[in-house]
Amino acid sequence: MKFQPIPHRNFLFLQGPPGPFFWQLAERLKELECGISRINLNGGDKADWPGEATNYRGRRRKWTLFLDRFLVEHAITDVMLFGDCRPMHMAAHRMAALRKIDVHVFEEGYIRPDWLTLEPSGVNGFSSLSRDPNWFLEEARRLPPLPNRPPITASFRRRARDAFRYYSYVQFDPSFPFYRSHRASSLTSEFVGWVRKFAMEKRELARADRVIADIGDRPFFLFPLQLSNDFQIREHSPFQDMKEGLQYVLSSFARRAPQDVMLLVKEHPLDASLTNWRGYVDALARRLSISDRVVHIRGGNLTDLAAATRGLVTVNSTSSTLSLAAGVPTIALGKAIYNMAGITHQGRLDDFWMRPQAPDAAVFDAFRRVLYDRCLIYGGLASESATTTLVESALERLVGDRVSHWRPALVVARG
Repeated sequence: MKFQPIPHRNFLFLQGPPGPFFWQLAERLKELECGISRINLNGGDKADWPGEATNYRGRRRKWTLFLDRFLVEHAITDVMLFGDCRPMHMAAHRMAALRKIDVHVFEEGYIRPDWLTLEPSGVNGFSSLSRDPNWFLEEARRLPPLPNRPPITASFRRRARDAFRYYSYVQFDPSFPFYRSHRASSLTSEFVGWVRKFAMEKRELARADRVIADIGDRPFFLFPLQLSNDFQIREHSPFQDMKEGLQYVLSSFARRAPQDVMLLVKEHPLDASLTNWRGYVDALARRLSISDRVVHIRGGNLTDLAAATRGLVTVNSTSSTLSLAAGVPTIALGKAIYNMAGITHQGRLDDFWMRPQAPDAAVFDAFRRVLYDRCLIYGGLASESATTTLVESALERLVGDRVSHWRPALVVARG
C-alpha cells in the first residue's frame, strides 16, 4: 500500500519486542518524512536498533523528568512501546498523557496466531474497550465479516533466537548499570531451561501424544498454563504466579468436579524456567487425592485440545480464544479483554465443573470483528516475511486510511 508523506509526525520508539520489528517500522516511517527518535534502556535495545539513538543510563527515579524533557525538546507526537506494564513504560505512558501525546501500545495478539495487538490507550487489563456484550453487538453491525487471510509463516527457533540475543545483551552490556529487567528469572537460568527444553522436545511431544490417546473418549477439562513472568499474571490476575493459580484450580477441581472427568494441565510452549511443572502438578494432585484424574503434558496441539475439551480454564490467556471459537465453555479467573457475559462463564469456578456456560456465538463473532477492526494488525514476529507484513499492517493503522477513526474516551486528541 502507498502512503502519503506525513512530515508533521515525530515518533519516539521505546522498548519493542526482541528482534527487528521496531527498527524496520521506523525505517518505513522515515520514508514518509516522519521524525524518528529512539531511547535505549538496555543493551538489548541497543543491539536491536542499529541507528542513531539516545541511551538512557540513569536511575529509574530520574527517568520520568528526563523523558518529559525529551518529549518537549524533540516535539514528539507519538510514543511507541511494546507492553504497557513495564515500569519505565508505565511512567512514559503517564507523562505522554500529560502532554496530550498519542501512545501506541503493541502486545502479543488478542487472537492468535497471525495477529499482534495495537491499541492507543493500553492493552489487556488496561484496554479501554467496553466489557458490555451489547456494545460489541451494536458496533459489529457496521463491520464486514472477518477477513480470510492466509496463515503467517512462523518459526519457533527464530523467535527463540531473537529473544536469546536480546536478553544476552541486556545481561552482558555494562553500559546500562542501573537498568533492572521486568523479568524475574536470570538469563543464565533461562539459557539452561532452553537447552533442557530442546533436548527433551521429541520425547515430550511423544509423551503428550500418548497421554492424549490414553484419555480417549473420557471427558476432560483443559488448563493451559501461562508464564509466571508474564504481566498478565503479575498485574492482571489475583495470583502472584502460576503456582498459586494451579493450587486454586486443582483445589476447586478436587472439591467440585464430577468423578468421571479428567483435568489436563498443558505447559506453556515458551516456558523455559527451571520449574518442574510435572512434579509440582503430580505432588499437588497426590495431596488432593486426585492423581488418577489429573495429568500434565508439555506438548499437544492446543487448537485440537481446545476444541475437544468439555471446558477450558484460564487465568487470562489468549489461548482461550481457541476454545471460544469452537463454542467450548471457557472461564477466565483474571482480568481479560474477552471476560464478559455472553462469552465466558460468569459464575464461580466451583460451579464451572458441573454447569459450564457455553459462549454465545453471535456475541463472540461481534467481539472478534471489533477486535480485528480496532485492535489487531496482521503479521508476526517469528519470520522475515511475517515481520515485513506486520510492518505494513502497522503503517496502515498508524498513518493509513484507518488511522484515527477511533479513539477511546481515555485518550485526548492533540489540539
